[in-house]
Amino acid sequence: MSDHDDKPAEERGDARDDSAGSGNGLRKELPQEVPAAAPAAEEAPKEPEPRQAEPKPDPEPRLTGRQRLVQGVWPPRVTRAQLIVAVLLFGLGFGLAVQVASNSDSDSALRGARQEDLVRILDELDDRTQRLEDEKQGLEKQRDELENSSDQAEEARKQTIEKERQLGILAGTVAAQGPGITMTIQDTKGTVEADMLLDAIQELRAAGAEAIQVNGVRVVAGTYLTDSGKGVGVDGNKINAPYRFKVIGKSQDLEPALNIPGGVVQTLEKEQASVTIERSTDIVVDALRAAKRPDYARSSSQ
Repeated sequence: MSDHDDKPAEERGDARDDSAGSGNGLRKELPQEVPAAAPAAEEAPKEPEPRQAEPKPDPEPRLTGRQRLVQGVWPPRVTRAQLIVAVLLFGLGFGLAVQVASNSDSDSALRGARQEDLVRILDELDDRTQRLEDEKQGLEKQRDELENSSDQAEEARKQTIEKERQLGILAGTVAAQGPGITMTIQDTKGTVEADMLLDAIQELRAAGAEAIQVNGVRVVAGTYLTDSGKGVGVDGNKINAPYRFKVIGKSQDLEPALNIPGGVVQTLEKEQASVTIERSTDIVVDALRAAKRPDYARSSSQ
């Protein structure tokens, strides 16, 4: 046996321990393993560079008053109420335009009239004013007679009879006689219509006509005219040309009223009808109307 083998076991164990301990000591003395370098992608992120401040937009320019007004009304925002008001204003403007046009036509007719025609128109207006003044004075005279009469009952009876006679003439229930004119309208072309004859009646009334008769038909306050074939209907009675008007009144007022520029005579002549006017001191209007009792109206006098 070798000396090595002859060593006791304890020594061999100690030797192993020493070799183990020396191994451990070598490990302790070795430097720790350095970890592998991280990939470039895993490197610590760099601090972001500071962003430059974006330039602020320039403030909007201030609008003028006119520009604000334009922006307020355009584009238009129309409501139902505004639309209704617009339609009403349009209708009002159209009516005013028509009225102005009609006034312009009448003014142009007067501007184109002759001097003697203008004088006649002024005389007619003066005569109408005088008639109204005379009527006013007559009523005042009747009032004074009633107030001053010793027998007021008899005076009232006389005035009542006279008033009844006057109203009978206006109502067509009694015949009338007096100065006036006779107007004859010849219509060979058949162009005269009811509204033309109605204009003539209205013009005569405005000139002071007190009683009117057309082809045997008495004209009263409720008279109406209609077109009836080739003729004209007056209160349902058909009359044909020639149309003959018998009119009681002041002839100096009646004839000029029909001959004014743009009046009845000129209108009929434009329709190729001929008009003849004759003055007379004795015109008889004898066509009568039956007295009609009103259905609802009653006298309010006590």
